Order: sequence, then structure tokens, then C-alpha cells
Amino acid sequence: MPDTLFINATIATVSGALIRDGALAVSGGKISTIGPMKDLESETEAKTVLDCAGRLLTPALIDCHTHLVFAGERTNEFDMRLQGASYKDIAKAGGGILSTVKATREAELDELTYLAMERAKTLMAEGVGVIEIKSGYGLDFDNEIKCLRASAQVGIGLPVRVLKTFLGAHALPPEFKGNSSGYLDLLINDLLPAITKDNLADAVDAYQEEIAFSAGEVSRLFEAAKKHGLPVKLHADQLSDTNGAATAAKFGALSADHLEYANQAGIKAMAKAGTVAVLLPGAFYFLKETQKPPIEMFRKLKVPIAVATDCNPGTSPALSLRLMMNMACTLFGLTPDEALQGVTINAAKALGLDQELGSLEVGKTASIALWDTDNPAALCYWLGGNLLEALYLDGQPVIASA
Repeated sequence: MPDTLFINATIATVSGALIRDGALAVSGGKISTIGPMKDLESETEAKTVLDCAGRLLTPALIDCHTHLVFAGERTNEFDMRLQGASYKDIAKAGGGILSTVKATREAELDELTYLAMERAKTLMAEGVGVIEIKSGYGLDFDNEIKCLRASAQVGIGLPVRVLKTFLGAHALPPEFKGNSSGYLDLLINDLLPAITKDNLADAVDAYQEEIAFSAGEVSRLFEAAKKHGLPVKLHADQLSDTNGAATAAKFGALSADHLEYANQAGIKAMAKAGTVAVLLPGAFYFLKETQKPPIEMFRKLKVPIAVATDCNPGTSPALSLRLMMNMACTLFGLTPDEALQGVTINAAKALGLDQELGSLEVGKTASIALWDTDNPAALCYWLGGNLLEALYLDGQPVIASA
């Protein structure tokens, strides 16, 4: 007998056609049956039966790129940017990432955990069931460890699934000014072994950009990450073409993120490597950028496209993944179907979870969102307003239908 049976549902499996008048059964936290109601055996019973009355079922959403663990905010930079200052101008003036590093270093673990949990709760209220959280605002041994532990605490304190990413190579900290080689020594010789020993990270990320780290420096870090058995991801080609897409592909990265300036050779390499392109329209919008990611090239070369919030205090203070879906459509030209795939199956691929999550298929984990609509495009269409009716993670109701 199934634990839960959803009936009379409109089901967006993401992996196939939309099923009208559908049914979906959950047993032991896994999807055990899915298909049209007419194919449901008449004697099928369940411990709990939920009549969806035509409403939409989708996989729970996945936010595959966030920086939820930080203290402080940077509203002053917002004002500076409105007056014409660029991202590079602010960073060179001592603002940007380093101002958040200062506030994050001063915060205790409990405070960082609380702040990140509150942000995660906001995402969950919109149907998000998986959140990737990066470190990168500590930038020394103790504080990077502290940020990763805060990320882990979010996953312990909330039913959301959290993946922890080590982003020590986010920026050069002030104590290593002019000594990027020495800082990489710290990341490679001290932090990576400690993180691996205590299982504090699921992946390693870096920021390859003119104002951050070079391709050679990123390669050095990624070679070390691979030795520790950690997959890699990369902030690539956001502000300029530094061949970041090619660097990501060279190391078989799960994803390359941003990609506004990615070149064709790099994208071809991503396609060959199976690297997902993660679009971050919140940062594009907030920074008032004009160079759009090469969407048509992604489509042509069949590079999977994901969408994420990039929630962070400086360039994308976004806590709505559904708003990012809308922006991916209106700013970058994705279709609503592509946007939904971008926050489900392709986001799962960007985290290495696509065999388990991201689509509604028999055998996959029952992480399911029920929406007050029968049209998947409505998830992109509405600006604001909460369409979520219920959220089931691992087959259990986390947000219950009224």
C-alpha cells in the first residue's frame, strides 16, 4: 500500500510530456507509480490520498547556486552602483566581497547558522527542496570551516537538503594581498585536507576572473580537489572572457556558472564534458549588465541549462527562485519549459543529483511540489504571490496543503 497517493493532478514530470488527470504514488520515500488516472488500478488504496483537483505537481525546486552563509549587507554599494560605480570599481575601492568577509569573520557560528536558516526558509516557502550553499566569505582557515559548518547546520535544522561547496578561492583576503600563491598554498595544503577529513564539503568552487583568480591558479586548486575526490564547479566568464568555460570543462566540472562572456570553444568543451551552464539572472539584473549569456549556443550544442538565485549580499540579494525563472525568460529568452527544467532536472545535474532528484519518475526520491495552478508556465509568469500549496521532501509533507 502506498504511503501517499496524489490523484486528479496535472503532472509536470519534466522528463516527459505533461500528464493531465494524473496520479502519483509514494512508497518509502520514493515514487512508486506515476501516470494517467485511467491507468490506476481501481482497488489502489493508500494511507493518505490527496485529491489535487487538477492542480499542478512538479519536482521540488532546486537552487543550485547560493551564498546563503554571510553576515551584514551591502546596501551602500547598491547606492554606489546606481550612481555609476561598476563591480570592479567597488571591489578596487575595498568594497565588494571583502566587506562581507569582515562581517562574516566577526559573526559567531550560531549567528551565521540562524541567518542562513531564515534565508533557506524563504526559499522553501516557494517550493525549494534542495539548496547548494557555498562558503567564500571567511577566506581563512577558521572562518571557512565556520561557514561550511553553518551550511551543514542548515541541513540538520531544516528538512531541506543542503549541499556544501567550498569556495575558498572566492577572493584574495587582505592578509594575502599580492600573494595569491601563498593563499592557494593555504587552501590546498591546509583547508582541503581538513575539509575532506571532516566531510565538510560536497564540491569545490572558484572564481576565475580578472579581479579574482587566473586559469592557472584555478587549475592548481582543482587538481588538488580531484586528488581529494571532490567534484568541482566554477564561477566562469561573468565579467570578461577568461576562458573560464574551458577551465571548467578541462576538469569535468559539474557546472560553470554565469557565463555571460563564454566563448564558443569553451562552450563546445562544456558540451563534451557534460558540464551544466548555470544562469544567474539576478546578478545580471542587479549589476545592470548588458552582455547576455550565449543561450542559442547552449541550445545548439545541447549544453544543459540550469537557473539559480546566486543569493548573496553584493550582486544578487535574491530569495525567490521563481523570480529568477521569470528573469531567465524575460532577460535571457528561455522558454517556461526551459526555465522549469533549469530549476529541476538540470539543477540536479549541476549538483550531481540527477539520478536521484529533479524529475518525477518511478524510483526517484519523492521530492514534490503541489502548486495552485494547472499550468507550469504560471510558475514563471507571476511576479510575487505564493502559488505553493504543499511541499513533500523524501515523501514527507514539509509544507502541508490547507
